[in-house]
Amino acid sequence: MSLQRGGDHGFDLETRLAERERAGLRRSLDPVDAVGARARTADDPGGDPPAFGDERILLAANNYLGLAGDERVADAAARAAREVGTGAGASRLVVGDTPVHRSLERRLAAEKDTERALTFSSGYAANVGTITALSPNVIFSDELNHASIVDGARLSGADVEVYDHCDVDDLAAAMKRRAAGAADPGESWLVVTDSVFSMDGDVAPLSAVCDVVERFGAWLSVDEAHATGVYDGGVVGERGLTGRVDVQLGTLSKALGAQGGFVAGAEPLIEHLLNAARSFVFSTGLAPPAAAAAERALEFAADRREPLWTNVDRLRDGLEALDYEVWGDTHVLPVVVGDRAEALALEERLREAGVVAPAIRPPTVPEGTSRIRLAPQATHTDADIDRCLSAFEAAAEADLA
Repeated sequence: MSLQRGGDHGFDLETRLAERERAGLRRSLDPVDAVGARARTADDPGGDPPAFGDERILLAANNYLGLAGDERVADAAARAAREVGTGAGASRLVVGDTPVHRSLERRLAAEKDTERALTFSSGYAANVGTITALSPNVIFSDELNHASIVDGARLSGADVEVYDHCDVDDLAAAMKRRAAGAADPGESWLVVTDSVFSMDGDVAPLSAVCDVVERFGAWLSVDEAHATGVYDGGVVGERGLTGRVDVQLGTLSKALGAQGGFVAGAEPLIEHLLNAARSFVFSTGLAPPAAAAAERALEFAADRREPLWTNVDRLRDGLEALDYEVWGDTHVLPVVVGDRAEALALEERLREAGVVAPAIRPPTVPEGTSRIRLAPQATHTDADIDRCLSAFEAAAEADLA
């Protein structure tokens, strides 16, 4: 039964949904029966149990290392559930702090080569909580930063300067203009960027960004959500930039196959956040099974990197041999189609061939750059990659027919 109230001051949600439908932006839930390289999928079941169909290859998940389905990670989660509990029970500042949380944070600090780390209930909460708690006067943000960074910047009340994607010259110019026009020479500045950009599959020029940030005496925050676990110490660690980045964020929900987010940095930063980040202070602590699973996953991440990159290289080379345009140079492979309708049609052809890979279109990406976003996993087999390439080849031949 649907409740629809009349009057002038309510919310006409059916009209909003119809507008999304007309614009091709309405989404639905597509349950899968397992989290892994392959699974059976079902259409949005509404209130009914989902009816799963044939097994498909999943190239849509951020489970890059395939650890979400690892039995050893699952065993660690189950053990924590039995020994500590399925939930933290309260904010960690009340009674929700446990040895499981502390152990994970020590491991994360070691991984990021920082003094301390602090876990949040999600990467989104980590970004919003950190940016608002720092409360900068000015934020300089890459134009393709994740929505959690955008929302954190908005909620902080800071003046936000958006610089061109990965363009350090534009960043420097924006900072120079602000310095020339600033009424208060002592205002606080925060530069924020993703390291790996999840839709373009490219990496921020972090060393050059550090040069600019240091020139103006600002702070730098780097979100390593799509780099955590995939790179040794993240992109920041792999490029030897730990001592030049003030705030490192990451996620437990992608390559580590668990749930949650974290911030790593100096002792005063973490102490400030656990006192002032509202998304930490006023949230129930991260579920102990998720914390234990993430720590266990960190033990196996290094062993999964080579298989992941092997699959990435095979898939990229195969797609380019088929004359598809593949952007970026990371484990995220955006196959750029251009037209929104053509991207949706390609998504459907792939699904019919047993491959699940989403069409990403505006407003998530700019007009004219609609794409299929592929995310291979370390656990995909050679046969999986071949089947994906065959699906793209068949789609290309269908377009030429």
